[in-house]
Amino acid sequence: MSRIIREEVIDTPEGQLVTTVEDSTTVVPTEAERHWADLIRLRQVVYFIASAVAILILIRFVLLALAANMASGFGNLIATVTNPLVLPFSGLFSTPASDAGSVFEISSLVAIGVYFLLAWAIVKIVQLVYAPKTTREIM
Repeated sequence: MSRIIREEVIDTPEGQLVTTVEDSTTVVPTEAERHWADLIRLRQVVYFIASAVAILILIRFVLLALAANMASGFGNLIATVTNPLVLPFSGLFSTPASDAGSVFEISSLVAIGVYFLLAWAIVKIVQLVYAPKTTREIM
C-alpha cells in the first residue's frame, strides 16, 4: 500500500486580511510497488521486441504469398533481416508454391508462434524469480 503524505501551508502576510492556503498531496510508492512497476516495464519491453520480430516475419510472409520481387530494395531488406529469424524453422514443413510464384511459407507462421511463446516464457520466468513476495498478481 502506498504512503500518502499530505501537507498544508497557510500563509497570512502581516497586516493582511487574506489568507493563502496551499494544499498538496504526495503519493510515495512502497518498495514492492516500485518492484512491480519494474517488472511491468520489463514485460512491456519483452512483448514489444517479440511484436516487432513478429511484424517483420509477417511482412516477409505476405510478400512471399503475394509473389513480391524479393530482389527489390524493400524485399531484399525484409529477407535479409528475417532470414536468421526464420532459418531455425526452415525445412520443418514443406513450402507450397504456386505457378505464379507465390509461396505459402509455413515456417514463417511457426516462427511467429514460437517467438511469442518464447516471450511469454521469459516474462513468466522473470516474474517467478523476481516478483516480490505478495499475494498480488499481475497479468
